Amino acid sequence: MGFTERKALLLAIGAAAVALTIGVIAGYYGRGESYPEPDPPKADPDISKLISDAISNVRIGENLRKLTESPHIAGRRQDEVELVNFIAESYRAAGLTTEIHPYDVLLSYPDDDDSNFVAVKLADDTLVDKSQAKEAILDESQNKPGIVNPFNAYSKSGDPEGDLVYVNYGTIEDFIAIDKKINLTGKICIARYGQIFRGDKALHAEQYKCAGLIMYSDPKDYTVPGKGVYPDDWFLPGTGAQRGTLFKRNGDPLTLHYPSIDSAWRLDEDAAPLPNIPVTPIGYDDAVKYLSKMAGDKVEEAWKGGLNITYRYGPGFDGANANSKMRMHVTTRNERKITHNVIGYIRGFDEPDRYVIVGNHRDAWVFGAMDPSSGTAAILEVARTLGEAVKGGWRPRRTIMFCAWGAEEYALIGSAEWVEEFQKVLGQRTVAYINADTVVTGRYTMDVAGSSSLKKMVFEAAKLVPNPDDDEVNAGRTNSYDTWYHVSGNKEPSMSTLGSGSDYTMFLQLTGITCLDVSYERDPALGIASYPVYHSVYETFDLVNNVVDPGFKYHQAAARIVAEMTRNLADEPLLPFDIQEYVARIKADMEVMLSQYGDAMRTNGSINTDDLVMAVDNLTASAVAFHNRLAEVDMKNALALRSANDQLMLFERAFIDKNGIEGRNQYSHVVYAPSLHNTYGGAAFPGLVDSMFEIGDATDPRWEEVRRQYSILLYHLGSAASTLEDIVPISGYSNKHSGYHFEDS
Repeated sequence: MGFTERKALLLAIGAAAVALTIGVIAGYYGRGESYPEPDPPKADPDISKLISDAISNVRIGENLRKLTESPHIAGRRQDEVELVNFIAESYRAAGLTTEIHPYDVLLSYPDDDDSNFVAVKLADDTLVDKSQAKEAILDESQNKPGIVNPFNAYSKSGDPEGDLVYVNYGTIEDFIAIDKKINLTGKICIARYGQIFRGDKALHAEQYKCAGLIMYSDPKDYTVPGKGVYPDDWFLPGTGAQRGTLFKRNGDPLTLHYPSIDSAWRLDEDAAPLPNIPVTPIGYDDAVKYLSKMAGDKVEEAWKGGLNITYRYGPGFDGANANSKMRMHVTTRNERKITHNVIGYIRGFDEPDRYVIVGNHRDAWVFGAMDPSSGTAAILEVARTLGEAVKGGWRPRRTIMFCAWGAEEYALIGSAEWVEEFQKVLGQRTVAYINADTVVTGRYTMDVAGSSSLKKMVFEAAKLVPNPDDDEVNAGRTNSYDTWYHVSGNKEPSMSTLGSGSDYTMFLQLTGITCLDVSYERDPALGIASYPVYHSVYETFDLVNNVVDPGFKYHQAAARIVAEMTRNLADEPLLPFDIQEYVARIKADMEVMLSQYGDAMRTNGSINTDDLVMAVDNLTASAVAFHNRLAEVDMKNALALRSANDQLMLFERAFIDKNGIEGRNQYSHVVYAPSLHNTYGGAAFPGLVDSMFEIGDATDPRWEEVRRQYSILLYHLGSAASTLEDIVPISGYSNKHSGYHFEDS
């Protein structure tokens, strides 16, 4: 049946349903009349294939070409006017109702007339070996006006100088190790990119009283021996430098926890939690000039990079350079700018007050052909296809929102301000948020991170999407799930939990909305830190078109997976959540945590870890009982169906602590949040684990905080169990071992 025929049928069914509803109500009040019950609601069984088949790889490529024509950093015209208008018009053309939400925020830029650099300062004050101010033009596709030179957003400006010290990746463990060898006070540190968020590296350098921090992309982490570099391949040339923010919180730095709207009260910039030392990135062609001159002991094996030098800790330089210092010149400055979110939505036909949200940011440090425009190009095609389906007669039960966020690269600003502004509504009405940021970072396999409650739904979506890899198809793996299963060792793929680093963060961490993040990934056997040209000038349309995904088949597959998950969440009468899967993941993570910390908790903290085991067991039992009742839900009873869906949708909200995680209250999810020293990485039981970092024996006073965090975790696990009960009385229960036990009245 085509869209037109189905449209006529649905209109007839809708009219009959209205008449039937009026009749049922009249019968109820008439006391005695009886009418047949309506059929249970069902999703259209044909719509998945119709939508998937309509998603065009050619259109995605056209979208990507348009999005990457020019550099489009947040706060400047190309991003805030040209692309805002392009995306808004694309939504409108698809039939979506469209809104634009502006926010007045603090952004950051290098001085175009006085570029950042680092250099060796000789004893006579002469500066030699200056780093390049700009990345070299290696291909005409990246030779465009408007390119912002390499910088780290929100860095403090200044001209510090001092002895150079190599701190490996700049992890907290690296700083602890080097601090035992070298007094870092007043030193200029140099760290290679990778492993952790760059803002954590800067914070560690500041905590150890470094005068400044230089970051570079080491060839060990961004190239592969024997392979070419851009423009011949996608690996990073030595002239490439990674831009990126240093801000560790989420949203506008001047309006923490609140939206940056007209009525907002703002911090003075000096009071904002911004970095207090100068930081700047360089390429490895420059880094080798400084690292090759360093004095000090040779580094351990794990600290060696891929440059053809002897890596040394420092401090300072040796030989003829023994009296020289490292000098930094950083002119980065902050500016107030307007950034915009573009929202397009399809109103739900049965439950318009339930939202399925799909989003990705729009801004890029330069061209952003992968981050973020691969995701934006795919989402625009999903929006077009779903809009056309509605025009043809499809009627999604729930409202679908498509969001193009502004200024994500700085601090997830667009999505953070929007969630802060509308958190009361979003927390009550949002079914789930699907994030599609950089949807193609390679051609190895699909990968989805997020809540385990949606794991089965994700797998089913992947099984419906044709495999974009012809070699895999020839090997008998015909759909996207087949390859994912195969590379997982012929077992069910795992889904990692979410930390931070993209626009799902505030949905999950402020409101407890269930989130997913979708992408096609590179082969981990390459051993690289990220896709190699990440945040550099070399991340161009031509690179994606010629090297990364010729034909845009992987973009198409990612878009199809996003579309099917969106359709499922918006269309299925009973939401496709599985709380038992979520609780099973909690139990597995608890066992890992106790294997690492359990003995110390019991011995030094006098903590009864059996209470945690019992709380998780109680939660497991509640989840099993809930799903048993769910299997019996009367699908013809609209109120019963709505009640069941509300419990499924709101379950994750139970893990939100109104006070936030101790010491970093921008995160509030007590079960899953970014780890303490790596904002990108997700950690289980973050408040509890944070409190045990580098903790001592039983005499360490910090064990009292551990006990407090343990109590908070137990409380939330018990609260989550209570949300799964059929009827929760307001009295007559006890809280034995954090599991709710209800007594008959």
